Amino acid sequence: RRQHPRFSLTVGVSKADMCGLSSQRLPAISASVVMPPALDGFTVRETHGILARPGVRVLASSDNRGWHSLYASAQRETPFEAACDAVDDQLIVLHLDGLVPVHRRVAKGEVSRLIPAGGLFMMPGGLDFGVRVAGTLNTLHLYLRRALLQEVAGDMLIGDPARVEILPLFGERDPLIERLMLGVRDALGDANPSATPFVDYLTRAIAARLIHRHSSAPRFQRHGETRARVPIGQLSRAIDFMEANLQHSIGLPAIAAATCLSPSHFARQFGAIVGRAPHQYLMQLRIERAERLLRETETSLVDIALACGFANQEHMTRLFKRSKGTTPAAYRKAVGRWR
Repeated sequence: RRQHPRFSLTVGVSKADMCGLSSQRLPAISASVVMPPALDGFTVRETHGILARPGVRVLASSDNRGWHSLYASAQRETPFEAACDAVDDQLIVLHLDGLVPVHRRVAKGEVSRLIPAGGLFMMPGGLDFGVRVAGTLNTLHLYLRRALLQEVAGDMLIGDPARVEILPLFGERDPLIERLMLGVRDALGDANPSATPFVDYLTRAIAARLIHRHSSAPRFQRHGETRARVPIGQLSRAIDFMEANLQHSIGLPAIAAATCLSPSHFARQFGAIVGRAPHQYLMQLRIERAERLLRETETSLVDIALACGFANQEHMTRLFKRSKGTTPAAYRKAVGRWR
């Protein structure tokens, strides 16, 4: 067992990881597996290597998305047995099928259980573990950065966040975490730039839930609701930053940096004062800019979509209609700018 001295946060085992282990020594994941080259953001190279095993069919992953605080993947897993070396970051696995027999082994012992659909599996970062998956199933894997959990804990708690430990789960359900994880899964299939700040927001919501309900945090004093609010001028800098960078994919950390606040603290303060989450406000700004360009210019719909930070014209059309009740083309015609 290899223990890391930093923030002792739980790394969840994959569904496959959850499926049963035998009492004999488990085979290590083959060193001959070649992982893809490192890319910007959190990549599969920093995970346990489960996705590279034979029989795993990856349906979607966040590789090449540039997500820095979270790695996510959806896959179809077949029965397997493995010993996994420790990684630093928190792993949460959501079972999308059930019941599936799972056996888990760590230094303190081993246990078997039938995991239902919706069951979660988590284990501490820095911990070697063994697993045996005894059935075929669909899973959703999330890895949360240790640094992000520490950041969120620092915003939520009074005291040293490095002392907070996320507690293991083995098959228990948490409907809120399940819904948040399914939101991340939906974002895996959404190529539009707004997915990045949305995922940042979901990631911090998951981290906050882990700290609030599945950690040693109850022993710590929590920040009260009387914590001083951020001045309006400070949040205005965030809005100015969003408006100046609408054509780009903007993540929550970059927006928060404009206010000199941590992303978690910024998101809570922004929501409390503005009345909506940063990613929702960002989408509102994109739609408002598109509306102005449709009304005041003859720029093509494709170019307007790109200038406003939408993935493509279809993406702009879908969100514009949801907000305004009409398509961009119909709106332009109604205001006399149809060509």
